[in-house]
Amino acid sequence: MRFMMLVRANQQSESGALPDEKQLTAMGKYNEEMQKAGVLLDLSGLHPSQRGARVHFAGGKSSVIDGPFAEAKELIAGYWLIQVKSREEAIAWAQRVPFVDGEIEIRQVFELSDFPASPAVERAAELGKKLGKT
Repeated sequence: MRFMMLVRANQQSESGALPDEKQLTAMGKYNEEMQKAGVLLDLSGLHPSQRGARVHFAGGKSSVIDGPFAEAKELIAGYWLIQVKSREEAIAWAQRVPFVDGEIEIRQVFELSDFPASPAVERAAELGKKLGKT
């Protein structure tokens, strides 16, 4: 099972301030532990929302809203993509993140096998193969 561990933004991450050396060292150690355990698939931090945009769809048309966005607690500052055996294991990894303050949201990633067989699912599987995801 794949899960995304989503790091909620806060005032510090939205200001664009980078973590200090102590935070980077602790996070590096945690990331290495996940890698050695074979559960880490991908990870990254995100620039603040002031450098982002939202694309809104209504009535078949799109519009673009430039950041920054008002509610930092509703924004994502970074993520880990992990592969574990259960939701409980994903929670256990999230509880080990070396944060003093913060919040992590855990969401299971849909797999193609979660969908009923169809031509659209077959096309998605082929695309996944081309991208090296299957």
